[in-house]
Amino acid sequence: MDSIDCVKKTIEGIIEKSLVPEDPIHAKNTLEWLLKLKPDADEALKIAALGHDIERAIEERKVRYKDYKSYDEFKKAHALNSAKILKEIMEECNVRKELVEDVFFLVSRHEIGGDKRTDVLRDADSISFFHVNMPYYFFRNGVEETKRRCLWGYRKLSDNLKGVVAEFDYQNKELELLLKICIGESEQ
Repeated sequence: MDSIDCVKKTIEGIIEKSLVPEDPIHAKNTLEWLLKLKPDADEALKIAALGHDIERAIEERKVRYKDYKSYDEFKKAHALNSAKILKEIMEECNVRKELVEDVFFLVSRHEIGGDKRTDVLRDADSISFFHVNMPYYFFRNGVEETKRRCLWGYRKLSDNLKGVVAEFDYQNKELELLLKICIGESEQ
C-alpha cells in the first residue's frame, strides 16, 4: 500500500467509528462536493476534504463547544485539532513533508478559507453540512440551535454557491422552512 492509500484508509477507519452518525457520510460527501467544485483538485485537497473533521471521531481528543467563548473560537480550535491529527496520520504513513504541510494548512483553515484552495474546501464542507448533516443536526439539537448553525454556515458560503443550498429538499417541511428562514435572514 502506498502512503496516500495508507492515509485515506486510516482516515476512513477512524471516521467510521465516530459517535457522530453523519461523520462518515459527511467526509465522503465533502470530497464529492470538492470534486464537483474543482474536478482537478490535487491530492492535498482530496485528503483535506476527507479528513477535515477527523477530530470529532476521536472522543478523547475532541474539542467541545462549551470550552470556548464563541462558536468561531470553537471552530478554529476544531480545525487546528483536525489538522494536527491528520499530520500525525500522514507522518505515520510516510507521506512527504510538503504534502503533510499542505494538508495541515488546508484543514487548519477549512472553516474560514482565505485563498482559492481553502475557500473551495470551506465551500465543499459548508455545502455538505446542508446536504447531509443538517437533518441529523436538527434531530439532535432542535430548532434554535440548528437555526444558529445554519445561519453561521450559510453566511460563510461563497455567494455564487448559495443557490445550490437553496435547492436542497429535505422531505421535512419544518427543516425546509428553517432553511428558508436562514437564507432570508442571511440576506438582510
